[in-house]
Amino acid sequence: MRSRNLLADLPPPAADEHFETLFADPHLRIERIVSHGHASPPGFWYEQAGDEWVMLVQGSAELEFDDGRRQPLGPGDWLLIPAGCRHRVAATGPTTVWLAVHARR
Repeated sequence: MRSRNLLADLPPPAADEHFETLFADPHLRIERIVSHGHASPPGFWYEQAGDEWVMLVQGSAELEFDDGRRQPLGPGDWLLIPAGCRHRVAATGPTTVWLAVHARR
């Protein structure tokens, strides 16, 4: 058995976001993402083969979709991003913590 607090031992600000896999098997990956004012590079889009469920645990963020929609997120807000949906991180606040669940097909 493995147990930890999602908000414990947060990495300090760095040039890149910090991704930590908490659980993985052939069909599912759960990760903690820590952002400190990060955003996706201009012109960069995520377009994933599987569905992604993401929840903002702490901080603030805004996602942008290739159809022009923008989705602000605050603590407790979650979003299901279907496979193939092009999206990017438009902005994050200081010490933003995400919980992301990736479902592989």
